[in-house]
Amino acid sequence: MTIYVLVHGAWQFGESWDQVRAELEALGHEVHTPTAAGLRPGDPADISTDDACKPFIDYILEKDLDDFVLVGHSWGGVLIAKIAEALAYRIRRIVFQGAFVLLDGQTVLENIPPFFPPALQANAEERGDGRVMLPFEVWRDGFMNDAPFDLAKDVYDGLRPHPFRTFAEPVDLEKFFDLPIPKSYLHATEDNCLLQGEWGWHPRMSNRLGYFRLVQMPGGHEVMYTAPKLLASKIEEAGRD
Repeated sequence: MTIYVLVHGAWQFGESWDQVRAELEALGHEVHTPTAAGLRPGDPADISTDDACKPFIDYILEKDLDDFVLVGHSWGGVLIAKIAEALAYRIRRIVFQGAFVLLDGQTVLENIPPFFPPALQANAEERGDGRVMLPFEVWRDGFMNDAPFDLAKDVYDGLRPHPFRTFAEPVDLEKFFDLPIPKSYLHATEDNCLLQGEWGWHPRMSNRLGYFRLVQMPGGHEVMYTAPKLLASKIEEAGRD
């Protein structure tokens, strides 16, 4: 039995992992899926990355979780790096699943294709509430290109507006790259969220980890909805000793 703490991506929340959680639990594991600050009902929009991480750190300490595998999806990669800085002594392995590996002092906006930041900025300014949303067309072809239309639309309709500050603010990761925690990168080969080639997740993000375990699977960015059973088995593979 392995303990997993799963950290969701942007626009999502702890329940986004429900199908994967059920599959991992069926394999005999213990699974925890808190929600980041800024994405819980009633949370303020003006939060920092450190603020976003706080519910995970508080949850881990409250539950006294130890010797666990920390998994982060997409924007959740930023969060797991910061959580690891705070709780390195409790973590067995850290797994980036189609996730950002920022360099010290970088922003998320610096690490996405150049057409993306102006579009997100324009949406945030139009909304005027400190949050940002994706257009469905980007979600359909970039995030859930491997899904039937109805599934992609159902998942999209359940997304929550995301705190824009967490995309635009530089993230202090001075300590992360010196941590002795083993690291894995789980890559879905049809993930088109950041396009292919020079902007793609792997090897651009993964190679920043130094030596790491590479695990790959077919599928798009949101494989927790399109292939939860396979994703659970790949998380198990990525997280093993």
